[in-house]
Amino acid sequence: MRRYTPKDNVQKKAKYTDRFYVAPSVPREEIEEGSFFESVVNKLKDSGVELLDTYVELGQLVMKIKPEDNVKALTELKENSCFKQCSELSAVDYLAQDGEFEVFYQLLNLDKALRARVITRIKENQAIETVENIYKMANFAEREMFDMFGIYVNNHSYLKRILMPDDWVGHPLLKTYPLQGDEHAAWYEVDKIFGKEYRDVIGPELRDPARIDRYDTQRFARVGHEVPFGADPSTIDETEVKIEDRYSKTFATDYTTGSKELENRR
Repeated sequence: MRRYTPKDNVQKKAKYTDRFYVAPSVPREEIEEGSFFESVVNKLKDSGVELLDTYVELGQLVMKIKPEDNVKALTELKENSCFKQCSELSAVDYLAQDGEFEVFYQLLNLDKALRARVITRIKENQAIETVENIYKMANFAEREMFDMFGIYVNNHSYLKRILMPDDWVGHPLLKTYPLQGDEHAAWYEVDKIFGKEYRDVIGPELRDPARIDRYDTQRFARVGHEVPFGADPSTIDETEVKIEDRYSKTFATDYTTGSKELENRR
């Protein structure tokens, strides 16, 4: 057995380095000379966009740019390189590791069936310019990015939460957000509908959907040992009913017997 080492600050270092297999990173390839990807990179450079890094990964072109160049770069890629579709737009939380978010745009060239990925890094509380005037799908994608990560998008036509309620506290896709929710999440519906004074009466919301209480006769059925709805939990074991007594004995009946059409076919 391997020696155990404390795992302090797990977000700041590679996970599963001492016990589990770590898959190798995806290899990065150089852009082939004379290829379509090389022409895309050259057009971007000629338009004045500064490329911090370029490479090919899994058959798609990856370009890293500055955040203030996102509108110029995407406009150039759409108009002069035929990347007419933006299939995905979101972010990745690297705050604990680098103190930054990684915002990415996944683009598709419908003529050549080739993909490109535009990546940029922004600091926490730093806003980025909207691209909904270039790709219409960015309207909802940028709202989701704002809702889940708290990244502000400048000049967006209607920047508000899209998945969570408007008065929700926190952003659920941040790595610092509790997996089972914080106190606000546990009492959200109770506080909003009844008020905080009813917390002791109603109890917190169920935050673990996989948990089943065998003595809960309100929300769960005990298959094979059913009891009346709302039965007293203390008497459950005394009121068990066998499954064979609750279901019909005729489930194996052959309903095709006596059919003249079937007899003619036979």
